[in-house]
Amino acid sequence: MSFELPELDRKATQKAVEAALEKYRIFKYITFDEREASVTSHIDDVGGGKSNLTSDQTASIAIQNVDELERRKRYCERIERAVKRLPRMERFLVEERYMSEESEYITDHNVYCFKFQPPISAMTYMSIRWKAFYKLALGLNIAVITGE
Repeated sequence: MSFELPELDRKATQKAVEAALEKYRIFKYITFDEREASVTSHIDDVGGGKSNLTSDQTASIAIQNVDELERRKRYCERIERAVKRLPRMERFLVEERYMSEESEYITDHNVYCFKFQPPISAMTYMSIRWKAFYKLALGLNIAVITGE
């Protein structure tokens, strides 16, 4: 029995992983505005609404608020679990460059020159980053396989 790792489209896979990490940052660091029930009445000329169904607006909004918060929490936990499984250098790179609150303003150059001790070269950084992205893409099931 033979198992071969798939060959991934580097650019498309990198975009997919970066998009997943950006979504992580949005969910993690930007607060969710909960919906609120309308306190003004709505007059319906016909009566009974358009479908003759009564609805509990407050309950549906409460359910939506709880479900959205839980969905965001599960997504963040899934990303964090995948990153924790990476080797130390790959995990450090991903956390510093893509998962911090300030990552929108941190460049790759800042990470490989100032965050790594001792500093590493740009080529080494790109190699470590690709290995991390490859593993994350397969682990999160967002890999873009060459030829698809």
